[in-house]
Parts: sequence; structure tokens; C-alpha cells
Amino acid sequence: EKRTKSCGGGSSSEKSIRKFDFNPGGICTIFQVSDLKNSPGPGKRELRIATKQALQLLQDNYPEFVAKQVFINVPWWYLAFYAMINPFLTQRTKSKFVFASPSKTAETLFKYISPEQVAVQYGGLSVDNCDCNPDFTVSDPATEMTVKPGTKQIVEIIIYEKCVIVWELRVVGWEVSYGAEFVPDSGEFSVNIQKPKKMSPLDEPVVHGTFKVSELGKVLLTVDNPTSKKKKLLYRFKIDLLGD
Repeated sequence: EKRTKSCGGGSSSEKSIRKFDFNPGGICTIFQVSDLKNSPGPGKRELRIATKQALQLLQDNYPEFVAKQVFINVPWWYLAFYAMINPFLTQRTKSKFVFASPSKTAETLFKYISPEQVAVQYGGLSVDNCDCNPDFTVSDPATEMTVKPGTKQIVEIIIYEKCVIVWELRVVGWEVSYGAEFVPDSGEFSVNIQKPKKMSPLDEPVVHGTFKVSELGKVLLTVDNPTSKKKKLLYRFKIDLLGD
């Protein structure tokens, strides 16, 4: 499934347009995200201005280039506000609006943007201006999985050579247990890398791990979801081979 590429939006629309590449496979659409988490109430002037700017982008300035206008962390009252202006919108504009409540923000963004390019505060893995994990960048793809309610998900990474493996993992919203171990092919006892730990929404959003592997085997990353809600699991890893 090919995801829509993002190249900016909002007040930087003109700058984004200059980055367009109309060759096959090039960037030629704008994907704009507006966060309403700390938005003022429905009667506030700032909200009306922000909505007007979004509509100008969609209907007046660059309607042919805007793929989607996504509103995230949408409070209940904003949908009522949108219902009031809905009759004044063209059908084409309506089709480009997407609304996501706080609990659906990450899931909605992942439909259009790869998780490694979504900022950490919105459920992804991207961290701007931070050297907290220099092993990974937005160019390193992440794997996205769904952990069903009351189930355990095990990520199995097969190790074929002596190496150092590094990984990062997150479960959006946590409320799960996370653990890591190495199981050697020799049949000897497994090595606990990270004892199972309950992760709460207040814990660090992304965990990082590293392990030096001196024999063949597999690394198991385990996520246990005891809740009644499905959880979104993201992970990625790199392997650096060791010399003889």
C-alpha cells in the first residue's frame, strides 16, 4: 500500500509548492495536519482563523495539490462546529477532511504517513533535534503490528551471525508488559535482556535496546496486552556484524 507523501502545509504552503517534483514518483501533493489538542473553545477568534486558513488552502489557493487535511486530537465540540460550516463547503473539500479523536490520532496518521515519520508525541518514532537514539533516523523503516486485546505478541528476530543488535519499540499508550530475551540455538538457557516490565502511559514513549550476540539464536521482544483494547505496536532494528 503506497502512502501519501507529506511535504508540509499551512503557512509554509508556498515553500512546499516549490519542493514539488512532477516526475513519476515525485512529491506533488500536500498533506496537512492540524493539532486541536490545545485549541481554544468554539467561540474563540483563534479557532475561526485557523479553520479559515485551512479552508483557504483547500478551496482557494492550492485545491488540486492538497491530498488531505487531517485534524487530530479533535474535541467533541469541534465536530459540532464543523457541522455548522459543512453546508458551505464544496463536496471536493469535504472529501479531503479527516477527523481523529485523541484515542484515534496515531491510528489515523499511520493510514497516510509511515510511523517512522510521525512525531513521537503523535504516536510515531520521529524525534526532531534529539540525539537520544542516533542509531535510527526517519529513513529507517518501522514495522507496524496490532496486538489484540488479551493477547501476547512476540517479535522474533533471527540471528545468523555474531553481531550487535540494536532496536527500538513502542506501544502507543502502553498499558502493556514488555520484555526481551535471547534464545540460543544451542539449547542452553535463554538470556534475559529485559525482564517483563509493566509499561504505563507515563513511561518513556519509546524503549531502546542493544545486545551483543556471540552465538546463533534469536532475540524475542514480547508485548503482553492484558487490556480490552487493541494496541498499536511499532518496532525496528539494526544488526552490526562483528569481525572474526
